[in-house]
Amino acid sequence: MGCDGGTIPKRHELVKGPKKVEKVDKNAELAAKWKYCALSQEKLRRPIVSCELGRLYNKDAIIEYLLDKSAERPNAEAVTHIRGIKDIKELNLTDNPEWEGERRNTKGDRYEDIHCGMFICPVVGLEMNGKHRFCYLQTCGCVFSDRALKEIKTEICHKCGDPFKDEDIVVLNGTKEEVQKLKEKMEEKRVKAKTKKSKKSKAVETVSAPPESKEDAQSPPIDVAGRKSQQNGNESSQSAVAGPSGASSSTKVSKSLAASATKRSIQDMEEKSEAFKSLFTTHSSAKRSKDQTSNWVTHTPYHF
Repeated sequence: MGCDGGTIPKRHELVKGPKKVEKVDKNAELAAKWKYCALSQEKLRRPIVSCELGRLYNKDAIIEYLLDKSAERPNAEAVTHIRGIKDIKELNLTDNPEWEGERRNTKGDRYEDIHCGMFICPVVGLEMNGKHRFCYLQTCGCVFSDRALKEIKTEICHKCGDPFKDEDIVVLNGTKEEVQKLKEKMEEKRVKAKTKKSKKSKAVETVSAPPESKEDAQSPPIDVAGRKSQQNGNESSQSAVAGPSGASSSTKVSKSLAASATKRSIQDMEEKSEAFKSLFTTHSSAKRSKDQTSNWVTHTPYHF
């Protein structure tokens, strides 16, 4: 068989069997979910946000995506459900005192714990490294472990004291089934929001539209048209007779009539008292007789 040099081949070298399925390293998968941004694949750093499906992102990466959605990104499918800044929530995380970051093993002379998390649960103290289930509240953004929420049942946040409901709890980096449930919940919530907006818009339109009076509704349009035609006929006849000069004179007359209608003498006002009317020169007490009036040389404001 051509085994020169005394080599003895083994069976797996001669017979080709089925290829083994490559298994994903669990530690690497957990690190990718809990320590790296789901969009930019960069390390998570504050401020950290989460969507309604429980994925973790860097806030600056989400803002860049919202500003330019046409740019090519490696994991753009993970953020297609995010329409705006209102679809994400900034997380209120609790730092892990044992986390040293990149300084913990610079020399490489000690054991490096891969499962050490950057954040912990403020109630139980569990590390947020993927081994334990963690949730966040959509009302305030505080993050707790699932064990803390089950052991200490309350309707008030353990960290900030804001009230919340069971519907406000979102699981972080959940399983496929949990993500599917969160997706259905998100779609139902958006449909309800759309219906509320449509109802509000209809209510605003009904309020803004002025109600028609009964007299306006019952008044026949024929009389209005007849009056308009009569007015138009009179105006056209006047303009035909008067011409351009007549038009100018009619405008002057209308202005003088309007001025006379607006100006009223104080002495003609019945609601004013006599004491008030006597303050003005148009009152009878202010007028002088011909003997009392001065000539044109010594003219005063009281000369009539």
